[in-house]
Amino acid sequence: MTDEKKRISRALISVYHKDGLLEDIIKTLHNEGVQLVSTGGTQTFIESLGIPCETAESLTGYPSILGGRVKTLHPKIFGGILARREYDTDLRQLSEYDIPAIDLVIVDLYPFEETVASGAGEADVIEKIDIGGISLIRAAAKNYRDVTIVASRAQYAPLLELLKQGGAQTTLDDRRRFARAAFAVSSGYDAAIFRYFDADEHTAFRAAFDDAMPMRYGENPHQRGIFFGSFDTLFDRLHGKQISYNNLLDIDAAVALIDEFDEPTFAILKHNNACGVASRPTMVEAWKAALAGDPVSAFGGVLIGNRAIDADAANEIDQIFFEVIIAPDYTEDAIRILSKKKNRIILRRKAVGAGQGLAFRSLLNGVLVQDRDLSTQTAGDLKPMTTALPTERETADLLFANKIVKHSKSNAITLAKNKQLCANGVGQTSRVDALKQAIEKARTFGFDLSGAVMASDAFFPFPDCVEAAAEAGVTAVIQPGGSVNDELSVEYCNAHHISMVKTGTRHFKH
Repeated sequence: MTDEKKRISRALISVYHKDGLLEDIIKTLHNEGVQLVSTGGTQTFIESLGIPCETAESLTGYPSILGGRVKTLHPKIFGGILARREYDTDLRQLSEYDIPAIDLVIVDLYPFEETVASGAGEADVIEKIDIGGISLIRAAAKNYRDVTIVASRAQYAPLLELLKQGGAQTTLDDRRRFARAAFAVSSGYDAAIFRYFDADEHTAFRAAFDDAMPMRYGENPHQRGIFFGSFDTLFDRLHGKQISYNNLLDIDAAVALIDEFDEPTFAILKHNNACGVASRPTMVEAWKAALAGDPVSAFGGVLIGNRAIDADAANEIDQIFFEVIIAPDYTEDAIRILSKKKNRIILRRKAVGAGQGLAFRSLLNGVLVQDRDLSTQTAGDLKPMTTALPTERETADLLFANKIVKHSKSNAITLAKNKQLCANGVGQTSRVDALKQAIEKARTFGFDLSGAVMASDAFFPFPDCVEAAAEAGVTAVIQPGGSVNDELSVEYCNAHHISMVKTGTRHFKH
């Protein structure tokens, strides 16, 4: 690239939204002697500032037609944008057809996505598919060697800064940077339109995310990592170091898990799995009970609560090393206490339900897409499989454990008692190994499993899991059911006075 500068002599401005930044740009361009061309409401806005403006209609010799659908689609506009200044033939044709060169294009597209989100009818949605604006963007971006394109309000501030620093001129690097942003806008706009028409057909995969947030590194230090998405719409970062790739994975897992619970609950996650969860009347009680589940794994973990954190809870939490804490709010004293360690990341959650819609991941030479697992079982979903029925306390614990196992890496077994996670066996190649892992961990941290419940993310292929669970003291079991050998597990439970219920819903997580 080069620092070759080009003077802006004429600018075409056609925008949907008008704001203070746009007003400053227009005034700056006018003061720099730039001639302005515009359409409709933008022209009225410019003239309201006391600044002269040539209309697109006077330039083209044609009025706006078809209810405003056609305003700028004319050779006298697109010729002025697409003409290559270094081509003598292009310049001769501009002169021959009396086409003025246009050096700057500012466009703000019709709000298509916002219109769809508002629930508007199809006729209104279709009218918000911008034709002239998107064409102007592509034309100006294609000819970035000569033309500067500003394709969204997000680019107003950078443009205004350039104008203030260097006057009405841009370098080739500037123009290419604006062109890159413009193609990001146009591709995202087209992707949104396609998704509207495609609905739930999923005939092709189109996704567009802006707001790149570079990570310190990827999953490992030798890998680059970038998050694309509006993180700031979900969280306020109140304190701490830059968020890492692995932090984000744990934050996503933590948010998905905590949203399962209505009563005051605290969860501790490590490598996307819960190592401590508890529901209690207060957050400080929930924290203590959650930490007791695995105080070793909690070191360096991600913590999340679904109620405000007060000073009592903060004082207890402050006693361990952790990477991230997330809550809907904090008292001032809590923030002061938790901020004593400079690297701790303190996030205040602003929005609930961020994980709606589709989930997708890249693999092989494509993308794998599925609906998110938004199925949460309630007492009404439980189908008794055994003679013995779970007690009221056991039913509450079964539902509690089932929420946790749903968000644990398969194969997974969760042991819980009194709405406290006793242990999680996760990521094992056999279900009985996951159970053995959970039992050993629970005993390591002093849990009495007598009267505990067991949740499984998938059915039991053999009765070995219920046999081992019974020996450990488990008295109630929840599982999806559906194994050809279900009856073997049921027979064992009946013989040992263990209640078992099925949900009919598997919760594999890979």
